[in-house]
Amino acid sequence: MTVLRQLLARKVVGGASEQADAQGVQLRRTLGPWGLTALGIGAVIGGGIFVITGQAAAEHAGPAVLLSFVIAAVCCSFTALCYAEFATLIPMSGSSYSYAYATLGEFAAWFIGWNMVLEYGVSASAVAVSWTGYFRSLLDHLGLRLPADLSNAPIAFVDKHLVVTGALFNLPAVILVLLLTWLCYVGIRESSGVNTAIVVLKVTLIVIVIVAGWHYVNPDLWHPFIPPAQGPEKYGWGGIMRAATLVFFAYIGFEATSTAAQEAKNPQRDLPIGTLASLAICTVLYVAMAAVLTGLIPFAKLGTAEPVVTAVAAHPQLDWLRWLVEIGALLGLGSVVLVMIIAQPRIFMIMGRDGMLPPVFSKLHPRYRTPHVNTVITGCGIALLAAVFPLDVLGDLVSMGTLLAFVAVCAGVLILRRTRPDLPRTFRVPWATVTCTLGVLSCLMLLYWENWYNWTLMGLWTLLGFGIYFGYGYRHSKLRQT
Repeated sequence: MTVLRQLLARKVVGGASEQADAQGVQLRRTLGPWGLTALGIGAVIGGGIFVITGQAAAEHAGPAVLLSFVIAAVCCSFTALCYAEFATLIPMSGSSYSYAYATLGEFAAWFIGWNMVLEYGVSASAVAVSWTGYFRSLLDHLGLRLPADLSNAPIAFVDKHLVVTGALFNLPAVILVLLLTWLCYVGIRESSGVNTAIVVLKVTLIVIVIVAGWHYVNPDLWHPFIPPAQGPEKYGWGGIMRAATLVFFAYIGFEATSTAAQEAKNPQRDLPIGTLASLAICTVLYVAMAAVLTGLIPFAKLGTAEPVVTAVAAHPQLDWLRWLVEIGALLGLGSVVLVMIIAQPRIFMIMGRDGMLPPVFSKLHPRYRTPHVNTVITGCGIALLAAVFPLDVLGDLVSMGTLLAFVAVCAGVLILRRTRPDLPRTFRVPWATVTCTLGVLSCLMLLYWENWYNWTLMGLWTLLGFGIYFGYGYRHSKLRQT
């Protein structure tokens, strides 16, 4: 009974901030609503526009990938509203982990926090690998060549089996991750400023691509809009839903704003603005870019490592645009990795403060006031994964972990509405019962379309997490000690 009581023990919402304030050196509050919006956009725009769009269209949905983006956006919008309410109630770093700890209990919080390693840490590795593809394209454009042995993963996923490719490791991805890790080490003011500048530049470039490319769109390529089904997950409505699970990966990061709650100047006001604004802006850009890509060339030709370059290169009149695409992709994908490296250590930090991870994860640098040791550990782990694994090995696994975290957030809002109705809420989810329920159901719907082998990988990942929790977190939990 004692074990069950701890597994279900919840952190007192009203005491969350006080617990953090008692830890000594605090994070620096430097982010306003525009900085948080840029943080969200920087996390989202990247792999979705520059990589996933082409793969989802070519392999699953065809021109109807536009519908896949809308379906994924609707799912995320329900969750975004829930994140916004939670962020004003619990303005703590830790995002879904902190929210689950306050509503669902310690064991569920650990499960969610462990899955968030997939959402931020592992996805940063995947995006870094995508960055290498556009980096190679830019070098080719300049007449330079990077050795294949130093720009590809030594492992590939072929016919649901891991095979050895003969390459050594992905050197450009490793260098990118280590450079951005150093930037995050010295402080979020510097890294946030760089991120905001990159976001403004890459959004401008994306708009130029959309406007310029629209003049060469062939509407005939959109017919049939929904290609006839050729299998359970290839075209037709089954393909649209499968593509929705893929492009969902492109939306991962809109809630990254909530992980920086302790660095927001006014979290009660700024977090809802940053979360919802970043999601709305990214959705418009995604749908517009998907329409342009599928209108420039036949969708079956978009299944490359750099689909935007592939589409632009098919039109000699747009050769000048290729430079902008390559530069925009490098900046976009790089900013995603930057935001993920900002977010992941702060989740580990709050878990370390709760005693769920060793104290080294909650240690702050006395000068930079950043989780410096934690950032180095996270950056090295991300670099290692980026060096060894290709994008498609862990992409679906990242989406699954994120969807499970979203389910917990949507359910948590309803739970707190009933258990703590007295808490002041500067932002309230409209029609909470309907909105939260639809959020849970839409996330479960996308999970339904995941493949069985992804569920197997998810099970192994979960078992590893349970081993860490019962081996360390359960015995060292601050909540258990008090």
